[in-house]
Order: sequence, then C-alpha cells, then structure tokens
Amino acid sequence: MLDGPKLRNRHRLSAVILAAFLLVHIGNHLTGLAGQNWHMAYMAAARQVYRHFLVEPLLLVLIVWQAGSGLTLLWRRRKGARSLIGWMQHLSGLYLAIFLLIHVTAVLSGRWVLGLDTDFRFAAAGFHVAPFIWFFAPYYFLAVLSLFVHAGCGVYWNMPSLPARLRQTVLAVFCIAGLTAGPLIVLSLAGVLYPVNIPD
Repeated sequence: MLDGPKLRNRHRLSAVILAAFLLVHIGNHLTGLAGQNWHMAYMAAARQVYRHFLVEPLLLVLIVWQAGSGLTLLWRRRKGARSLIGWMQHLSGLYLAIFLLIHVTAVLSGRWVLGLDTDFRFAAAGFHVAPFIWFFAPYYFLAVLSLFVHAGCGVYWNMPSLPARLRQTVLAVFCIAGLTAGPLIVLSLAGVLYPVNIPD
C-alpha cells in the first residue's frame, strides 16, 4: 500500500494527465453553447484522439485510479480538513469521484450495452423527460463546479512559495469559472439557449 506522500504525488500526476482530456471535454461543452451541431462537430474531431484504441483504455484506467486514489486520500485525511480551502478540496473531490464513476459507467453502458451514440443528445436526453431534469441539472452543474474548485485547490496547494493573496485570487478565478461554465452547460443541454433535437 502506498504511503501518504507517494499516493498524493501519483494522484497529482494522473490529474495532470487527465487535465488534457478534461480541458477538451469542457471545451466540447462550451463549444456547444453555439449550438448542437457545433458540439457534435467538435466531438467528432476530438473522438479521433480520445477514442483511439491506445488512448481510451489509458483514460479509463486513469479515471478509475483518480477516483479511487482520491477517495483513499479523503478517507485517510477525514479529520484533517480544518480550513475552508481544505473542506472545499475534500467535498469537491468526493463529488467528482462519485460523478466520474457514475458518468463513465453510464456512457460505457450506453455505448456497449444499448448501442447508442453517446454524444450531445445522450447527455441532453435526461433534461427533456420529466421529472429527470431535476436530477440532471444539479448533477451536471455540481460536476462542472466541483471540477473547477478541485483544480483550483490543487493549484493553490502547489504554489506554497507565492503570496497567500495571489494563491487565493487564483483559486477564486477557478471558482468563478466553474460558477459561470456550470449553468451555461446546463442551459445548453436543457434546450434553453437553442432548440435541442433528441431522437426517439
């Protein structure tokens, strides 16, 4: 079993690698603000990379590792989050771990079991069948917010040599970005920004 420092270092390393995919994924949703067709065109291009037969298995392993190592770190430090930023990191990490495991399982089940194309329409479908919107709206919003908050906390803790005010400012920028991107992504999936076509 890895000790605390080694586990944290490997958790950080996998987070850096996953960050590239997550930037593409969030970029996909933000491109979708221009319309469903833009979202799907961006995804079709991005899938050429992240669904490559060598890349996708690595991503899946990293996601499982990231969630598992994060939950392990959280459990080991369950009595150590005494600051506001510590609690922000712990709670956002907990939600992200749960979200990733549910989300990835749902997407893979949709693809491999149901034979669905898990594109924009797959993500948006739950917003267009009552009463599931009341689950999916906070589900996606909190996922986006948690991602930005957790990343911001990671940057905050890894810049110890910088002034505290600057570190707090960087964290605040991450939080504001999450609070901005989250609702916009939810509104686009819900069909508020433009009509969304969901096949039967």
